[in-house]
Amino acid sequence: MPDLEERYRAYLTCLNERRFDDLADFAHDPVVHNGRTLGISDFRTLLERDSAEIPDLTYVIEGLVVQDDQVACRIRFDCTPVTDFRGLPTAGKAVSFAEHVFYRFERGKIAEIWSLIDTDAIRDQLTP
Repeated sequence: MPDLEERYRAYLTCLNERRFDDLADFAHDPVVHNGRTLGISDFRTLLERDSAEIPDLTYVIEGLVVQDDQVACRIRFDCTPVTDFRGLPTAGKAVSFAEHVFYRFERGKIAEIWSLIDTDAIRDQLTP
């Protein structure tokens, strides 16, 4: 089994390449996301929706810490949503923001995810 950092980087590559059929290789079924239990198909739907709403969505690691069965990452996004995003009027506007996300792995797969998107940074970019 590759180390956890390698597994995590492979997971982000999977997302960046839109290989959603491979999600079960990286996440448990079910997986817990921000306290909600999601079947792998619901988790896939969530990720596919993000990709449809933001076609140029690319996950770029800005900071990564791995300890025991946990991964913490600051992910940077520089993208142009085609629809409003998180209730913000972003349709067609280029924005940059970060996601702070923590993962707990079990047996080499993601079991839990805690995610926080910096919507204040997006809001600030939309304010004249």
